[in-house]
Amino acid sequence: MKVLVVGAGGREHALCWKLAQSPELNELYCAPGNPGIAAAADLVPIAVDEIRELAGFASAMAIDLVVVGPELPLSLGLVDELLARGVRVFGPRRAAAEIEGSKVFAKEFLARHGVPTAEFVVAHSRAEAERAARRFGLPVVLKADGLAAGKGVVIAANAAQLEQGLAVLFDERRFGNAGDRVVVERFLEGEEVSFMALADGERLLPLATARDYKRLGDDDQGPNTGGMGAHSPSGLLSAEKGAAILEKILKPTLAGLAEENRRFVGVLYAGLMLTAEGPQVLEFNARFGDPECQAVMLRLEDDLLPILAAAAGGGFAVSRLHFRKEAAAVVVLASEGYPERPVKGEEIEGLAAAAAHPAVEVFHAGTAAAAGRVVSAGGRVLNVAATGQDLAEALRRAYAAAAEIRWPAKRFRRDIGRRLIERFDASPEGFASS
Repeated sequence: MKVLVVGAGGREHALCWKLAQSPELNELYCAPGNPGIAAAADLVPIAVDEIRELAGFASAMAIDLVVVGPELPLSLGLVDELLARGVRVFGPRRAAAEIEGSKVFAKEFLARHGVPTAEFVVAHSRAEAERAARRFGLPVVLKADGLAAGKGVVIAANAAQLEQGLAVLFDERRFGNAGDRVVVERFLEGEEVSFMALADGERLLPLATARDYKRLGDDDQGPNTGGMGAHSPSGLLSAEKGAAILEKILKPTLAGLAEENRRFVGVLYAGLMLTAEGPQVLEFNARFGDPECQAVMLRLEDDLLPILAAAAGGGFAVSRLHFRKEAAAVVVLASEGYPERPVKGEEIEGLAAAAAHPAVEVFHAGTAAAAGRVVSAGGRVLNVAATGQDLAEALRRAYAAAAEIRWPAKRFRRDIGRRLIERFDASPEGFASS
């Protein structure tokens, strides 16, 4: 098969790394890709928002399967354009991708279909948001309606943070049209977990559970980001709890989308809060999580290519996926100034030394090639991923390899998985294996 992966980040690097292992693969392309992806795929200089150009390339090259990584091309209708040209694609149509593209649609959809989620109000003005915040009390959550690269969520714990969040969303309009409407919702207490499943429109194949760490700083301090680290398993879900989430949250969501003429093919990703009242949906995404995908790909035993092709072609031929018992961990190396104004253009050293560590893969996220060197070119620059017999070993390996990599503005969290490991040390039953 000839395959095109759309995207340029760590998630797409991990997908290309996994797809390149398939005996069914003949040619692999990535648009636009990055220097790390170039080791596994031929790079195509087309940006992810150039929908007609991407579809034209896939059609002209007789691509057998397109795998769409990021949310932006999904929301812009890339899948619709590809299908109109007869190109098979793994990813949801624009109408189905609205489950991620619009927080307002997602919350109202969940309410219509009885899927558990936090109480909310849709605010069209600062005054409406202030009234809703007073109703829910502090802490309170503010979410820009549209896509904001994982940065459009404000968790206001006090009056000063609420004022700052309202100013960012309504006065500064930092997220542009994405902030025309703002979801104000009741804050949920509990542990956060990611639950992803592949969907063929009618059936779901659950992926191994994962957990990501959104806040910029240690101890979950600082602004929300696209994700500063992840591990799989999540350590928070037993097989029984995972099965319950599948039945009570993901299956009703998939069925509801089909019922509303939004048949969903792709990755259905539920960001969940495990509360005292049970799991509740924080958000839905319409693609692989980043950096959760990187951890899950390290554990996936199956050949990914025929599974994605089957989903895109009409239906799964298998009833379950298989994952290694080892844990996988990802440490995100970012640049100073992320998520607002990251430093860019600095030479990165130590990549080969990091990759030489046992059971380690270094996935490029925001890098570029310049005069034969690899330089930083984004906020999240590299993902250092490792496997181990347990989470502690996987994290030790990832952090040891991350220490090899150097550039002046390098920043990272030092506490990924720490609280979970401390809990395991005090609780002999240990790591949930889902």
